Amino acid sequence: MTPTPPTASDLLRFGRRLRRELLEKRDLKEIRIAVLGGSTTNELCNFWEVLLLQDGFRPTFLQSEYGAYFEEAVVDPTRLVSFRPDIVYIHTSFRNLRNLPGPHATADEIAASLSAERAKVQSIWRSIRENVGCQIIQNNYDQPTFSLLGNLDAVHPAGTTRFVASLNGHLAEDAACTAGVLLLDLASLSAQVGRSRWLDASRWFSYKLAHTPEAHLEIASALTAMIRAIYGRSKKVLVLDLDNTLWGGVVGDDGVDHIRIGRETAEAEAFTAFHEYCLAMRTRGVLLAICSKNNEDVAKAGLAHPDSVLRLEHFSAFRANWMPKHENILSMAEELNLGIDSFVFVDDNPAERALVAAQLPAVAVPDVGSDPVRYPAIIDSMRYFESVALSADDLQRAAQYAANSARAAVSAQFSNYGEYLASLQMTAEIDVFQPVFADRITQLTNKTNQFNLTTRRYTLAEIQAMAQDPSYVCLYGRLTDRFGDNGLVSVVVGAVDGRTVEIELWLMSCRVLKRDMEVAMLGCLVERARDVGATRLRGWYIPTAKNSIVADHYSRLGFSRVAVDREDGATCWELGVTDYTPRSLHIHVSTFSQ
Repeated sequence: MTPTPPTASDLLRFGRRLRRELLEKRDLKEIRIAVLGGSTTNELCNFWEVLLLQDGFRPTFLQSEYGAYFEEAVVDPTRLVSFRPDIVYIHTSFRNLRNLPGPHATADEIAASLSAERAKVQSIWRSIRENVGCQIIQNNYDQPTFSLLGNLDAVHPAGTTRFVASLNGHLAEDAACTAGVLLLDLASLSAQVGRSRWLDASRWFSYKLAHTPEAHLEIASALTAMIRAIYGRSKKVLVLDLDNTLWGGVVGDDGVDHIRIGRETAEAEAFTAFHEYCLAMRTRGVLLAICSKNNEDVAKAGLAHPDSVLRLEHFSAFRANWMPKHENILSMAEELNLGIDSFVFVDDNPAERALVAAQLPAVAVPDVGSDPVRYPAIIDSMRYFESVALSADDLQRAAQYAANSARAAVSAQFSNYGEYLASLQMTAEIDVFQPVFADRITQLTNKTNQFNLTTRRYTLAEIQAMAQDPSYVCLYGRLTDRFGDNGLVSVVVGAVDGRTVEIELWLMSCRVLKRDMEVAMLGCLVERARDVGATRLRGWYIPTAKNSIVADHYSRLGFSRVAVDREDGATCWELGVTDYTPRSLHIHVSTFSQ
C-alpha cells in the first residue's frame, strides 16, 4: 500500500530521522528552491524537504530573512541571483497585506488599495523573471482572523473578507497571463483545514510563524504536488475495480439487476457520485481503466446497467479476467505506452491493494477502505493528478487513446506496415513555437520520459524566451489522421552554435510511436538549420532508466556517432544537412499558417 502520509506531529517528532533515512535513496533529483517569506519559514521548509525526498527530489533551500520577501526579490536580489534557484516560492499570508481599506474607504480608495497590492506582487514577479528567469510559485491570501463586520464583511465594499476575495481573483487573472507564474491556492487550503486549526496567534506573536504545524503540512503537501507536476511526475491513469468499488454487490453473484447503483438509496447514490467524480477526472485528461476479477461479459454487463454513469467507452484499457491484478496493470501499461509510475489503483479489497503495492511499488495504491462515500475525498487528498496547466490536448486525451485503439485494430488488417501507414492519411503540422501552444509544449517537456533523448526540462518562461531567441531553433509537431487529432506530440529544441545546431531536446509522445513522426520532424529541422546557415546537426542521447526505446534514434535517422565517451553512457551523433533529402513517405507536412 502507498505509505500513509506523515502527520504534522510525525514530522515534528521524527522529521530529522526521516530526512536522514530518505537522503539514502538513490537517483534523487537535485532541485534548488528559494523561499521568500512574509513569515518565518523554517518549519514549512523542514516539512517540505521530507515530502520532496519521499517523492524523489533532493531540495536545497534558500530562505529569505523574516518578512524580507519583497526586499530580497526586488530591492536587492543579489543573494537570490547567486543562489540560482530552479523555483522561487513567495510565501505570504493575510498578515502581509498593508493596504487593507478601512470601513469608511471610498470606492476610489478601495480600488487604489487593490491596485497597490497587485502592483507589489507583480513587481516581485517581474524582478525574479528579469534577474533569475525561473519558475515562480505565488500563493494567494488566506482570510484574516476576524471578520470585523460579521456577515456584512463579505458584502460591504470595504469589508476585509470581500477585499481579500477580490484581491485573490485579480491575482488569479494576473498569474494566468504571466509567463512562468503558478498560483498556490492558500485560500482553499485554509478553508479545508478550518480557521481554528489554520492559525495560532501565539505562534505569530512569539515566533512570527503565520500558520500552525498542520497548516504548514498542508501547504508543503500542495507545493510538493506542484513540483511533481512541474517535473512531469503526476499520475496519468486511474485504475478501478468493479465489485464494491464502482457499484455495491458482486455482479457475478447478485446479477446486474441487483447491484447497488443509482439514486434509490444512500449507498447507491454514493457509488453514483464516485462515477461522476471519475468521469469528471476523465474529462480533464485523466485516463480511466478497469481491472477486475470477473468474467469479461459479466463485467461489461455491469457497466451497461441503466444507472451506470460510467460506460465501457469511457475506459482506455479494460481487464476483466482471473489473472493477478498486478499482471493486468503491467499489460495495461504496455498497451497505453505509459510507465507503471503513471498509475493509481483503487480497489475496496485490502488484499488486492496489498498485492499490487507489493508487486508494483511504483503504482500508487491509496488506502481507500470500503466506504464509497470516502473514495473521491481520499483520492483527491493525495493530489495524484496535479496539473500546472490545462491544455486542449488534455481535454482530448481520452478520445485520443480511444482513437489509438481503433488504429491498432486497423493495423491488424495489413500485412505490409507501409500500407497501414499510408492508409492512416496522416498530416503533420510542424512549425516554430507558437504562443497558443506554449502551455502544451511546456507540459510535454516536463512529462515525457520514454521518447526523450536528453530529458531536459523547461519552464513556461524558458519556452517563451527560446521561442523569441534567434539563436534557437524551436519546433513543435502536431499529427492528425483519419481517426482524429493526436494533438501536439513532438518538440525539438536546438541551439545555434556557429555552423552547428546543437539539439538540446528531442521528444515525442509515445502514443504516436512507429508512425514516422520523427522522420517528418527531422526533415523540418534540417530546413530550419539550413535557414540559419548551419551545415550540421549534433545531438546527444543521454540514457535514463526510462528512455531506452530511443537508444538507436539517431542511428535510425542516419546520424553518425562521434567518438566522445562520457561516464554516464551518453553518446554524441552528427548529421550533415547540406545534402540531406527528406525521407517522410507517409506524412503530409504543413505549417501553422497553412
